[in-house]
Parts: sequence; structure tokens; C-alpha cells
Amino acid sequence: MAALQPTSLSKHPLSSGTPTIFGSKVQSGDLLPTQFRFWTSFRSKTGVKLKASAEPPALTRELKGDELKGIMEMESGCDLFDKLKNGFLSFKSHKYMENLECYQALAKGQAPKFMVIACADSRVCPSTILGFEPGEAFMVRNVANMVPTYESGPSETNAALEFAVNSLEVENVFIIGHSCCGGIRALMSMQDKAESSSFIRSWVIVGKNAKLSTKAAASNLSFDQQCTHCEKESINNSLLNLLTYPWIEEKVKKGMLSLHGGYYDFVNCTFEKWTLDYKGSIMNGKNRVVVKDRLFWC
Repeated sequence: MAALQPTSLSKHPLSSGTPTIFGSKVQSGDLLPTQFRFWTSFRSKTGVKLKASAEPPALTRELKGDELKGIMEMESGCDLFDKLKNGFLSFKSHKYMENLECYQALAKGQAPKFMVIACADSRVCPSTILGFEPGEAFMVRNVANMVPTYESGPSETNAALEFAVNSLEVENVFIIGHSCCGGIRALMSMQDKAESSSFIRSWVIVGKNAKLSTKAAASNLSFDQQCTHCEKESINNSLLNLLTYPWIEEKVKKGMLSLHGGYYDFVNCTFEKWTLDYKGSIMNGKNRVVVKDRLFWC
């Protein structure tokens, strides 16, 4: 919310409908400036009072209920955006200006080597955990880092894939999953035949095959352990789904594009990386991914 300016003309909540400037009525074109001060009262639950330095006593009162909540939210919002402002100015001073030539080059175009598909989870930021700099990775983030099949039709994810693979000509598609994924938990929890208009259900059903293979392979494990298993299985399911796009499979077959999976465990701060073995997966009928170059970073 924008800060109130002394010259703004507004309807004051304490007035009877007459346009005021913070409690001072406009008379004969003269503006009578006033200043408000907010402070916390430790003697009551209301906590905040509103006063004007040049107003009659009748306009001084305690704020209650929604008014108090609104002011507290406004102050909290200002604090949040002050943090973002300081973060931006720090970036501009210490990164942008110190690498001006690089950022000016990026302003003219991009040529990333990676297309990253990651989860929208606020705890999972690929640039932070893997050190991507601006211009190095074209990213899309969705619930549970899923890739639908080509036959599923248009979505934001496959639109981004089309642009990254065909226009930017990235050399790697990297699907990154993570621990404690709420989207995977929703997938594992939902009833197969349940009717629902939920957007979440309609999306996570993309991982249905991962759920089925998890139930088959890990039925003896606890629900939490099954979710962990499915988090990784879903990445492999999406890697197979990538091969349903003709223009992706063609480039993978020619060695122009590589498909990778990654799993970030933020509980223990470890990372697993693997690469799809295209020939091995094709030989298995595309129904189970075969991987190579598996690495574990800890």
C-alpha cells in the first residue's frame, strides 16, 4: 500500500463525507496540513491510536477491529517491500553495476544452456541451490515439477519447453524435484475415482503412472516413505513424458539435447543428479526410464 502523502485529497474514515486532508477540511481553497502519528499502546488490546497534531479532540480515538488490522497489515506490508527494495538496490550496486557489460549483453538476447523445470515450492530455488546466474537457465516452475505428455494438449509448461528447445536451442532439460513435496503428497493422497473440480487434482494427475509404480514397488513402506519414493519416480515419469514430444525426441536421438533429473533433499541438504539413457529407455519400450551418470552431491 502506498504511503499517504500530505497533499492527497481523500475521504477520511472519521469525516462525515466531506473531502478532507487528514482531518482538516478544505476551506476557501486553503489546505491545512496536519501530521498523523501512529504508536503502540501497551495498556489495551487495541494497541494503536490515531492522532493529528492540529485536529480537535473529538477526532482523536482508538482504532478497533478491522481498522487496527488494516493499519497493522499496511505497516507489515511496507516492511516486506522495504526488504525487497533493499535487496534490489544491493543487487544493482554489487552485481549489476559491477558486471555492467554482462548485463548489457543479456539485454540484447539470451542463449542459456539449460532449461530447468522445478517445483513452485518457496523452499526450492534452483538459482540459489545450484548457482545459476542470469542468462544461464531458462526456467519454468509448476506444482511438483511435472511435465505432461505431448498428447495432453497445451499448458504453460510445454509452451515453455517449445520455446526453450526450438527457439533458444538449449542443450539440456533438467527436471528438479525435492523432498517434502506437497504436490506429490496430494497425488499420493487422492482417491483414483473421486470426482473433483480441484485445479490441483487436475494437474497432479499428470503423475498418475508414478503413483501406480510407487504403490507397486513400495506398498510395504509408510505413507511418508512412499511419498519420498514417488517424488523421485515422478521425475523419471516426466523424463519419459518429454520423449512424447516429437521435436524433443528427435534432438535427443541426434545427441543435440540431453534430459536430466535432479532431486534436492532440503532436510539433509543433499542433491542427486542423473541423466536419461535414451537408447536404454527406448529398448524398454519407454515404460520405465533407464538412467546413467548418477551423481550424489553432499
